[in-house]
Formats: sequence, structure tokens, C-alpha cells
Amino acid sequence: MASSSSLAKDYYVRAVKRLRVLDVLTEEQSYCDVVREAQGVVELLLKGVLRLYGIDPPKWHDVGPIIEQHGSSFSAEIVAAIPEIVVLSRKLRKEREISFYGDVDLIPSDSYTKEDADYAANKARWLVALLRKEFERDSSE
Repeated sequence: MASSSSLAKDYYVRAVKRLRVLDVLTEEQSYCDVVREAQGVVELLLKGVLRLYGIDPPKWHDVGPIIEQHGSSFSAEIVAAIPEIVVLSRKLRKEREISFYGDVDLIPSDSYTKEDADYAANKARWLVALLRKEFERDSSE
């Protein structure tokens, strides 16, 4: 049976691998898909760090409030970034379905810009860099 720590590390590894997909989608000018995939990276990372700290993540997509609720459990680096993490998680969660499926009055490929994609991709990379130490520290224990 896999441990919560093993599952957390799997989330991290998969999130890092997905970062490469963001570059391909940006090259293809599929900006809506960059936003959608960046949301998945952020969600995997945040659920992974929750697991590292022994907190079972919920089944919904925006776990920023859970990170905030358990703020005192985390390292100083994470605590300092919690306000930005909460905003990022909420913002990308709001874009999750609409960037993928669109709606009758919103065609995803026509609605997202390179700036939208760059924001999402850069924030996903920022979060990987922020949380890398957490996952590496856990690996060395």
C-alpha cells in the first residue's frame, strides 16, 4: 500500500512533467489549454503539499482555502506565500472548465491571450520552485 508521502511525491513529479506541456501548448498558440493545464499543475502541487503535511486534500479543485486554514502547519516559505497561493488557486479554478469547454457565448481558442497563458504558466512555475524544497526535504528524510 502506498503512503500519503509517496502519493504526494507522485503529484509533484507529475506536476513538474506537465510544465513541459505548457511550453508546447504555448508554441502552438493554444493559450486556453495552457491556462487549463496550468490549473492542473497548481492543483497537483497544492494537494501534494497538503499530503506531505498529513492533511487529506478535499476532492474539489480549489484547495487554497485549505492551505490557508492549515497555514500554521507549513514551513515559513509557504506561510509567507499563502495569500498569493490562495489567489492563484481561486483564479485558476475559475478558469478550469471555461478554458477547456467554453460556452455558447465563449469559444476558448478565441478568448484567451498569450498574456493569459504566460500568467498561468509563470505562476505554475513559481509554485513548483516554491514547493520544490518541501518535496526534496521529504525525500531525504
